[in-house]
Amino acid sequence: MPSHVLALIGAIIAEVIGTSALQASQQFTRPLPSLLVVLGYGAAFYLLAMALKVIPVGVAYAIWSGLGVVLISLLGLVVFGQKLDLPAIVGIGLILAGVVTIQLFSGSAHH
Repeated sequence: MPSHVLALIGAIIAEVIGTSALQASQQFTRPLPSLLVVLGYGAAFYLLAMALKVIPVGVAYAIWSGLGVVLISLLGLVVFGQKLDLPAIVGIGLILAGVVTIQLFSGSAHH
């Protein structure tokens, strides 16, 4: 797998870790989750920047943020017990469909 794709995957994972830790930090009142927020977002932006060496910014950001939303929504449901109503589920499905469309049909994603 190309290094720019691995960097984008790493950026997504790091962002999900940072955002999950943000919820767990309880408004930065818990030191370890607060540290994970800073490290997670720092790693996410660094890895996203590495991916941008090859992937156009609009495409990379769409994939990064889209998959981040989907994964955080699932984690919120499973880990934090947050409920999703039908409009939220439909919207998340549309985001996922957009990411899949970019990956399967856009030549911009493969520069």
